[in-house]
Amino acid sequence: MVEIKRRERDTIIQALRAGVVPRLGLQHIQVGRAREIEELVKDMERIAEGGAAIRFIIGDYGSGKTFFINLIRLVALEKGLVVMSADLAPDRRLHATGGQARSLYAEMARNCATRTKPDGGALASVVERFVSQTYRTAEEEDRSVGEVIRERLAHLEELTGGFEFSEVVRKYWEGHETGDEDLKTSALRWLRAEFATRTDARKALGVRTIIDDASVYDHLKLMAAFVCEAGYKGLVISLDEMVNLYKLTSSQARNANYEQILRILNDVLQGSAAHLGFLFGGTPDFLMHTRRGLYSYEALQSRLAENSFARDGLVDLSGPVVRLANLSPEDLFVLLKNVRRVMKHEESVPNEAIEAFMHHCAARIGEAYFRTPRNTVTAFVDLLSVIEQNPGAAWQDLIEAIDIEVDGGDDLSDIEDLGSTGNAATTPDDDLSSFKL
Repeated sequence: MVEIKRRERDTIIQALRAGVVPRLGLQHIQVGRAREIEELVKDMERIAEGGAAIRFIIGDYGSGKTFFINLIRLVALEKGLVVMSADLAPDRRLHATGGQARSLYAEMARNCATRTKPDGGALASVVERFVSQTYRTAEEEDRSVGEVIRERLAHLEELTGGFEFSEVVRKYWEGHETGDEDLKTSALRWLRAEFATRTDARKALGVRTIIDDASVYDHLKLMAAFVCEAGYKGLVISLDEMVNLYKLTSSQARNANYEQILRILNDVLQGSAAHLGFLFGGTPDFLMHTRRGLYSYEALQSRLAENSFARDGLVDLSGPVVRLANLSPEDLFVLLKNVRRVMKHEESVPNEAIEAFMHHCAARIGEAYFRTPRNTVTAFVDLLSVIEQNPGAAWQDLIEAIDIEVDGGDDLSDIEDLGSTGNAATTPDDDLSSFKL
């Protein structure tokens, strides 16, 4: 049995108690969904070999979407890929005109992770690795470092925005060469999309453009090419909480974001992207709602439609959409045993206690206790914590006092009430989104 490091144990316990997904140690508590994981592992291998992949991870609130995405994120890091991740929010989305898309890119850049820096903040390390490899190549081939950098970045200049991107990397090397820490910092700020105006970027670096709302996807493709030059095998973009696009009240803003998703989808499926992968996490409403979800955009609906033959227990995991299968009661039993092992309570909480706990949950909220297990796991961690801190407490006395509710998610609470048709009430913006004279 694999020994669990104290740091991983503490991270897991704290995260589960708060109802969030731990960044470390997921392998110690993972159960079920073997086929889905196998397919996503193949995607990571395809990206590492120069291909591209896109997946929409769809599941109900509390069903384990974020856990699954973070697990695949760790797989990507082990495969030698760089991962940029972020959660969408009202001020962070794929397409915007008020800085929200640049804000999303900046968040992804801050969370940039590699195998040696899995917690994020790895962008500086990626650039430093590129520069170090360039020095080594120049020494081996007896050439100037500047010449080698120009040669290695030449193909980036053929891409949209590539000339400025290459120029900023060269500025970082100049700062490295001359010991100018301000120049290196300015270069990293540009790469992290932290310059809000072109004027500031020009003063600091001499470049005329910045990463703005209109160029976010182009710079993701540039970053994928650059990390390969730095010795990594590709780039994976992980975006969770995609329901925030569904929540946009402006139909025009929603459609603009869905159009950006369509552009990404087309690039990946047509082979125009290389060493690049996308993971989008969302709810069934985000995907299938015909008024506000991805299915409201006809071109996306046709591309994301389910295989009509995948019925009556048959599944097809080859398409872009991965619907997370529900955990079975048996899976949840193994999950709770794993949590018990992490918290070192094998002796004080026997298997009978786990069975009694599951019966109690089933009586309170029915099948939801294993279909959306977040609240169930949080309640179990709370139970173990009380037993740990009160040695005289018996699990038999505590289980009946546990209060557990269905995890319905509150992320849709600020959306207009649904009418009898199940569609959101028409907003003034929706009425005026199409207008002719």
